[in-house]
Amino acid sequence: MITRIILIASLAAAVRGSQPGAPAPVAAPMRDLEWGQLNFIHTTDIHGWLGGHLQESLYSADFGDYISFTSHMRQKADEKGVDLLVIDTGDRIEGNGLYDASDPKGKYTYDIFREQTIDALCTGNHELYQEASVAREHNTTVPNFKHSYIASNLDYIEPETGNQIPQAQRYIKFKTKNLGYNVVALGFLFNFDRNANNSVVQPVEEAMKEEWFQAAIREKPDLFLVVGHVGLRMNEFEQIFKVIRDENWFTPIAFLGGHAHVRDARKFDDNAFAIASGRYFETIGWMSVDGIKKKSGNGPSTEATVSFKRRYIDNNLFGLHYHTGLNETTFPTEHGRNVTKMITEGRKALKLDNSFGCAPQDLWMSRAPYPNDNSIFSWLETQVLPTSITNEERANVSRLAIVNTGAIRFDIFKGAFTRDSTYLISPFVSKFNYIADVPYAVASKVLGLLNNGGPVFGGALDTKYLNVPEQMAPSPFLFETATANDRAYPFFVEDGATQKPLGGQAERKKDDPELVGGYTTRDDLGDDGDDAVHSPIKFYAVPNCIQAAINFPAPPPDAGSPPADPATVDLVFIDYVQPWIITALKFSGGDYSTDDIKVYTNSTLTDVIAGWVKEHWSDDC
Repeated sequence: MITRIILIASLAAAVRGSQPGAPAPVAAPMRDLEWGQLNFIHTTDIHGWLGGHLQESLYSADFGDYISFTSHMRQKADEKGVDLLVIDTGDRIEGNGLYDASDPKGKYTYDIFREQTIDALCTGNHELYQEASVAREHNTTVPNFKHSYIASNLDYIEPETGNQIPQAQRYIKFKTKNLGYNVVALGFLFNFDRNANNSVVQPVEEAMKEEWFQAAIREKPDLFLVVGHVGLRMNEFEQIFKVIRDENWFTPIAFLGGHAHVRDARKFDDNAFAIASGRYFETIGWMSVDGIKKKSGNGPSTEATVSFKRRYIDNNLFGLHYHTGLNETTFPTEHGRNVTKMITEGRKALKLDNSFGCAPQDLWMSRAPYPNDNSIFSWLETQVLPTSITNEERANVSRLAIVNTGAIRFDIFKGAFTRDSTYLISPFVSKFNYIADVPYAVASKVLGLLNNGGPVFGGALDTKYLNVPEQMAPSPFLFETATANDRAYPFFVEDGATQKPLGGQAERKKDDPELVGGYTTRDDLGDDGDDAVHSPIKFYAVPNCIQAAINFPAPPPDAGSPPADPATVDLVFIDYVQPWIITALKFSGGDYSTDDIKVYTNSTLTDVIAGWVKEHWSDDC
């Protein structure tokens, strides 16, 4: 059902985001939330964006607004006599100055996040890359949510003793507040193997053989809840579903996932359904379950069919007011206002709004094809890397500089480029390494291997892990051929093109207000999941890696002759891709190992981008 905007459209202009400078949301045709007996509000892959999006009106609400929203929704659930659970599925850190700019990292974000009441949460892979963040998660977030934190396949290594202990509870059991449903909840991370040495991730298949798991799936609850930092199309959820279903033929199973940075919903069978709720606090996920039958005693599950509904809520105050039936006066709670103030004070202390440049245009990760003048990857390849990747001792040596596209996490918007912007674009601490004097005939083959994958790579070195999260385990709906109906919207490239956009289509009636570009999601339930109706935006696939050729020989005076290739080059690469580089070199005829690798520069990609912007975009906006 789409509710037409008539009188409430005029209210949008009066509603602003809670953070100073946040843009006002724009009115849109809205779809209502569909309530069931058991309802879920879900966030995932927030990556530190607790202040909301200060350059995008669609996602400009902050974490204080979210706390107000969940408070009102819990009250509505009580009034309806149904149940509501609030869930988060990891990757709460890395990707925003509010987390990354502080020393220690997360100085403000852990205290802000703990203000929310969460019924079940788990770990993401980003909590595990660095030993310091592993320790902070174990010593801060786990105690903050000691009754709801679940770590079904994650252990922590105690620094004092070296003992390997569970990061948190393997599973939890609870009874819902209003209808008294018995729930068994599990919390998994995908089979991640780039974690720091003070953590241990057990493969999901092995964890399910453990005695505790076998006991959990024999608890005979009214519903199984599986929260996980797992893409819905990845094998791990499929494995968990099959094992639970083999023991419980008809018990409803609700999966809430993440990691892939997409809005998605997947149907496993009539009684098992999954939702993923986007990225970067753009989306608040909503899932409802109806038709749950309470079990009596310890008998087997009985045949029944439940219904699942989903909605992807744009995180802005226009939508949050709409779904709660409140307005700018009645919506904010005292608790929410206090959290908004915490965010404002943290951003001010970290000077995140300080500008040191002005971007002359928008540069897109996936909203422009690559290569293209509007692609952030083309900008890096042709402008930033050639002038910024330098080792003074080898400045005159020809070099190839390789960066994986997954090292870039967000777009650049035309206008002020702030301290916060550098962390939004690339928050990682990865530096640049190199192998000296590699024969060009060998080094020149590496990029093609990294981008084309194939049997030379496998298992942990699958080249999909070099790419942006959206392309690691994509929904089948992301890569589709245009149809006649789709061409009514300028969304898909023409049939037969080598590069296809990602996404779905929107719906619009002639009496609706003009649509704003935004998510138009397709999933296993159809194309009506987004709460606000948008015009579609093109999203394009990108390669795994890009490469800049730096300080190569100049072309000869005779314009008709191509420049000569150098005999050897320094092969420079961001250190994350090192395992793939070694493998690709061996396959290309180069005999290299980690012993041949040296540090090229101690600057991170974040530092490199910031330095380039200060030099080339220094004008005030």
